[in-house]
Amino acid sequence: MPIALRRTTLAVAIALATTLAGCSQPTPPQTAVAPTPAPAHPARGGFGFDAAGMDRAVAAGDDFFQHANGQWVEATQIPADRSSYNSFGVLAEQAQKDTRALLEEMAGDAAAEGERRKVGDYYAAFMDEAAIEARGLAPVQAELDGIAALADKAALARTLGASLRADVDLLNATDTYTDRLFGLWVSPNLKQPDEYAPYLVQGGLGMPDRDFYLEGGRMAELRSAYQAHVAKVLALAGIADAEAKAARILALEVAIAQVHASQLETNDVEKGANEWAPIDFGRRAPGLNWAAFFDGAGLAEQRLFIVWQPKAVAGIAALVDAQPLDTWKDYLAYHALDRASTYLPKAFADEHFAFHGTTLSGTPQQRERWKRAVDDTDRALGEAVGKAYVERHFTPATKARAETMVQNIIAAFGRRIDAVEWMTPQTKARAKAKLATLKVGIGYPERWRDYAALEVRRDDALGNAQRASLFEYRRNLAKLGRGVDRGEWFMLPQDVNALNVPLENRLIFPAAILQAPFFDPAADDAVNYGAIGGVIGHEITHSFDNAGALFDESGRLANWWTPDDLKRFEAAGAALAAQFDTYQPFPDLAVNGKLTLGENIADVAGLATAYDAWKRSQQGQPEQVLGGFTPDQRFFLGWAQAWRGKAREQALRNALLTDVHAPGRYRTETVRNLDAWYPAFDVKPGQQRYLAPEQRVKVW
Repeated sequence: MPIALRRTTLAVAIALATTLAGCSQPTPPQTAVAPTPAPAHPARGGFGFDAAGMDRAVAAGDDFFQHANGQWVEATQIPADRSSYNSFGVLAEQAQKDTRALLEEMAGDAAAEGERRKVGDYYAAFMDEAAIEARGLAPVQAELDGIAALADKAALARTLGASLRADVDLLNATDTYTDRLFGLWVSPNLKQPDEYAPYLVQGGLGMPDRDFYLEGGRMAELRSAYQAHVAKVLALAGIADAEAKAARILALEVAIAQVHASQLETNDVEKGANEWAPIDFGRRAPGLNWAAFFDGAGLAEQRLFIVWQPKAVAGIAALVDAQPLDTWKDYLAYHALDRASTYLPKAFADEHFAFHGTTLSGTPQQRERWKRAVDDTDRALGEAVGKAYVERHFTPATKARAETMVQNIIAAFGRRIDAVEWMTPQTKARAKAKLATLKVGIGYPERWRDYAALEVRRDDALGNAQRASLFEYRRNLAKLGRGVDRGEWFMLPQDVNALNVPLENRLIFPAAILQAPFFDPAADDAVNYGAIGGVIGHEITHSFDNAGALFDESGRLANWWTPDDLKRFEAAGAALAAQFDTYQPFPDLAVNGKLTLGENIADVAGLATAYDAWKRSQQGQPEQVLGGFTPDQRFFLGWAQAWRGKAREQALRNALLTDVHAPGRYRTETVRNLDAWYPAFDVKPGQQRYLAPEQRVKVW
């Protein structure tokens, strides 16, 4: 999945000192390794900006992305092992290299104990290709034997339940995909945010979305390639009749796709809040032995579920009954093998990449094994790795400066609420109340996760991954019946990303994103506010975008708007969606303004808020021209260069169908909705990105 700002929730605080000072500041574990000192000079150019990456032959008013990034795009090649490359990718590569050094130290430390030993052993097991090759299919054989032994639909239901994992995130649409028949998400209840609830969601597809199974043209070609891939995996495992079984597996997945909800339906929070008791499943979704399913899943005692896509759950349950048991056994065997391919002999890993990497996304070359090992270790033991990462790569000075910026931008958002002319005092008061409850986490969590119960063996790569997945699932199930932990992080310090958690009114900014080009302690304030400031404003705004605005100050799904105010807000959103609908990367495929609306609202209002905060922070300071650029130009160029990137055609097409984020090229162009951009670059009527004042969308 392309790296992009993730969403979940946040709320924000007008009482800045109380909210931020009230959060205890954790101290990183002490080691002999000193943090990297702040650089004396900015990472880019003379003031934190890559002027050489611009294309000044293109006017800012005609194509601001190209103006700010054209030479970089021309000179930059997408690495052979990536489907896209952007500012997030540049930082992610550096975070990977930094993490690799830590993991190799732990793997090579014979005296390591506790979590450090587990991290080292996990990484070493993944890197031991010779041992993996020698073990062949043995690590997955027990699972295949269990599938082959299934004698009836009750046993099938129990096995399907046992395969359930907590591997989806409903409020981040690009993370809702799971190849397991259903996915589980444990999170605060939308209607009772002080309680956890299990969310059951649609799954079961080997390709990313229903459209891959139902549309013609390129999608039909991908289906043929997918069927060939399924047959190849089965044949590699020595399973007889591979071609015929692959055809039946594809037909089953097409039937599953036909009952799936669309991306737009999945993103509709109000349609997703469906509370079902266990008895409701047999009545509303007959066909699956739900008692056996929940028993296998460890959920037999659970009294309440939230079913996010009820028609899909009902349709999939009916297919369990309608399709032959042997077809389901073939389906489960294929997915067990495909899921395990990364940890099996090279022929399996190569075939997995050939389809999922090259055919689906156009990536020509598989990543080096150490990169895959770093990512896999992060998935399994991420916070244990994060402790070491923070010790070495995150300074107290960076944390303090980022906290100051957050405070300034939260305050600026409060002033924007006050200034909204069309909003009634009643709605403003509720918005301010929501802002005042915002919590912000910067760098790393206050409490680190405990991995004591996770077994890691230095000679068992697949077993380690399976035990880690089960450990995470059980960790999530253990939340049920307990009070909500509002200090839990849903990202890792080494993640290059940011997060809004709507059900908890909370923002998270991991350590790894607080680096150039997003945040450079030695850079010009204008560039920093345009880049990381825009990101901070973006995450704050998610509490008030088209989805976040549905949650009140406690994180409860509740309408706090007057009817007329809500209509005006929705009208502004419709105008922004229509604006993004006009962006067309391909003759046959455009940006989906409705699918990307929440992210686009967050960009427009977030950047405007960051601009306000930056201007207020500069009061009393003389304006300086640096490198030939005015302060306002530097602010907007900082935003534009944070979003520079390029993608392979297949990957971009996939993202346009499934990603709630518009491509970075078009996110850059959100500047055309800010009045201050026009005089900064002398943008005139007749230029391609010019919008008349009445056409500029103002949201917050």
